[in-house]
Amino acid sequence: MPDQVRMVEAVLFAAAQPISVAELKDRLPVGSDPAEALSELRRQYEGRGVVVERIGDGYAFRTAVDLRFLMQTETIEQRRLSRAAVETLAIIAYHQPVTRAEIEEIRGVSVNRGTLDQLIEMEWVRMGRRRMTPGRPATFVVTEAFLDHFGLESARDLPGLAELRAAGLLESRPAEDGLPKPESDSDDPPDAEVDEDPAEDFFED
Repeated sequence: MPDQVRMVEAVLFAAAQPISVAELKDRLPVGSDPAEALSELRRQYEGRGVVVERIGDGYAFRTAVDLRFLMQTETIEQRRLSRAAVETLAIIAYHQPVTRAEIEEIRGVSVNRGTLDQLIEMEWVRMGRRRMTPGRPATFVVTEAFLDHFGLESARDLPGLAELRAAGLLESRPAEDGLPKPESDSDDPPDAEVDEDPAEDFFED
């Protein structure tokens, strides 16, 4: 029978999504130790062109950080997020699990339903557990796809505000509750139900 390290290697290589230890345990023969196998596999791949990275609760093969420039092509499809989407995504990432009302309280403006729909469609945000409070409001959390896209092991690895501003991803504006607050949505088109947020581009996907 193949050794457990080779079996884990084969599963990760063929998987389209990160695989958790629990999923590996279900696939490997009884008596296998997937956690130990993963640890050994990560050690074997250290310093190589492909490495084993932890992404949320799962593990996957990824190109080494210093070699990712080799994967770029001259033609890159770009998707831009509006300022409203970036700020909403940041609030969810730094304050999760967070309700829509809490997002609106932090931003100081209503959240356009389309903004959350866009983030969910991109698979960067998903619905979390409902709060055990009156009305049982839904919460929002970031996904493993979000962590994978930004090379994060968990939301705890998110950069601080100073790092974000130094990278040019945040405007130098007064912050509230640990996140920048929009100065105004006065340029928004009128809407009887919600305030549309300005479509100022911050970064590219």
